[in-house]
Amino acid sequence: MDVADEQGRGRKHVHPYLTGNFAPIQQIQPLTPCTYTGRIPHELAGGQYVRNGGNPVTNEVLGRDAHWFDGDGMLSGVSFRKSGDRGTDIQPEFVNQYILTDVYLSSRTSKYLTTPILPSIATLVNPLSSLVRITLCIFRTLLLVLLSHLPGSEQAIKKISVANTAIMYHDGRALATCESGPPMRIALPGLETVGWYNGKRAEGECASEAGSGFGGDGILGFMKEWTTAHPRVDPVTSELISFHSTFAPPYIHYSIVPATQNRSSKVPSLDPVRLLTAPVAGIFSAKMMHDFGVSRRYTVIMDLPLSLDPLNLVKNRPVVSYDPTARSRFGVFPRYQPDNVRWFETNPCCIFHTANSWESTEPNSKSGNQATTVNMLACRLTSASLVFSAGDIAAPIPCAEIPIENQETDQCRLYYYQFPLDTDTASIRHQWALSAVPFEFPSLRESESMAAAKFIYGCSVSDSSFGAALGRAVKIDSLVKMNVEELISRGLRNPPVQIKGCVDVRSVTEILSSEEKDDPIRIFKMPPGWYAQESRFVPREAGTSEDDGWLVSYVFDESQLDSNEECGPSARSELWIIDAKNMTDVVAKIQLPQRVPYGLHGSWFSEDEIRNQRPVESFRSLPLANTLTTPSSKVSYGWKLWMGLRKSIEQFLS
Repeated sequence: MDVADEQGRGRKHVHPYLTGNFAPIQQIQPLTPCTYTGRIPHELAGGQYVRNGGNPVTNEVLGRDAHWFDGDGMLSGVSFRKSGDRGTDIQPEFVNQYILTDVYLSSRTSKYLTTPILPSIATLVNPLSSLVRITLCIFRTLLLVLLSHLPGSEQAIKKISVANTAIMYHDGRALATCESGPPMRIALPGLETVGWYNGKRAEGECASEAGSGFGGDGILGFMKEWTTAHPRVDPVTSELISFHSTFAPPYIHYSIVPATQNRSSKVPSLDPVRLLTAPVAGIFSAKMMHDFGVSRRYTVIMDLPLSLDPLNLVKNRPVVSYDPTARSRFGVFPRYQPDNVRWFETNPCCIFHTANSWESTEPNSKSGNQATTVNMLACRLTSASLVFSAGDIAAPIPCAEIPIENQETDQCRLYYYQFPLDTDTASIRHQWALSAVPFEFPSLRESESMAAAKFIYGCSVSDSSFGAALGRAVKIDSLVKMNVEELISRGLRNPPVQIKGCVDVRSVTEILSSEEKDDPIRIFKMPPGWYAQESRFVPREAGTSEDDGWLVSYVFDESQLDSNEECGPSARSELWIIDAKNMTDVVAKIQLPQRVPYGLHGSWFSEDEIRNQRPVESFRSLPLANTLTTPSSKVSYGWKLWMGLRKSIEQFLS
């Protein structure tokens, strides 16, 4: 049995996340002018939209274990360059670049590698993966990491992050993120890789703050620098808030990084608070914790029954495991006091993305004093089916019987949670869905985050759920805008059943056929055969309402696929600019020089943010060809012997 047969055993079809427009691309483009139709709003001039996603550079063995969340980070961006004699014209330019992580550089410079260095998430979540197989996969990765530090290597692997999940901006830096390492600084608009960012400075920067950053010192410091893929930036204080998930107690650490370059003028001139990898109290095991909630004064940590723990192997469970009989816990604490956590419990669920969090106050019915409540909107999945289907794996059948009160249909909806902080017992006051529409990849107008924003935007699928069936991939055919202010108000006036209830029970089809002028849910349905990706909001200058602006999203026409559902070299994607107010008009369509695979998260970067990036001294780059370090100009017998042994090891591990 060859390697492909061995790794693809049991799979009767092409992996859905390695085919069609999910398939990785290898070509990269410098800033390249694009054609377009329609009118590009002048508010986009000088700015740039960038989206991150996994794109495995070693992709020869298509029968291997693979997962949508795997792959080397690749950034795809459209810059809106000012042009013309007076700079009033706009020329869109497409650019895409691999993020030059240690893992990517080592992969590119390893001659015999045909499968990724890191084990696939699919291997770690698959209930059929034996202890021996997982141990061998992890041991292989450790050997490749060790080998990268020995003579003959062109790139040592010091950090295992592939930086493939999201990209954001803070304090003069664009940062690509992934929870298996610290953020990686990226230069805009060319998307060059600068270096790892540790909470104080990035490699490759000019002189900046000294001292240890994320992780600190100590033998476990490398784990404590693993940073959430979704840090939050407070639009008022400009603070960066993040958490770090590890395999060792206390499991979760927490950081606040103040802005030091251009501090916000909206807050008093006080000494900024810096908190790096402070422990969060009350977590008792390692978890797959992807996101969290942040309001102006409070933080919400989610301890859900989805574990990511190597010790699961000892319990005869996959490294990544979901327990539908356990409880979900939400820990609420003041922003600067991660040791003062109040825990709220509820039914099991998975939450990969929160949409917004904010505080509200109202008189306490007993004391008459003002009582604080923390509110949170999150995309709640009733199971972990997405984790398995994204790896083309059947979700396991629970070993224990699920209590009837925990049993729910498989769905992903936008949920409202209300955590009162003035009660004697920690009990969630409200927890219900705002709509029955499948809803994921949430976003909002960034200036309204951490406050009571009126509108939340997201993605939907009209004919399935986000936990797609085995052998199928999730494809976004609808962009959704919800007036959450109105939906929450309706829910508070007439509360649905807790946990399983829903404010608006209409389907995507019913909402699309609605003629209600002030419908709280508006849906932009893609044309047949077209699919979108996560959208981002760009505000109109001097707009008259919160939703006055545009959504930008990469889209793809699948009529370009061949009879085998594969993309040819001529396949192209587009970037659409959609009126966010009416959710109907496409004001401009930008034709890109190549396709952009369906990916994960992006951000809009304004002209001011791009202009105010911190200076850079050097960029990461691929080593020049044939630059292997040798001990002398004359190759010794010992060197030849070692390189022959090294070649054999690489071929064996490949």
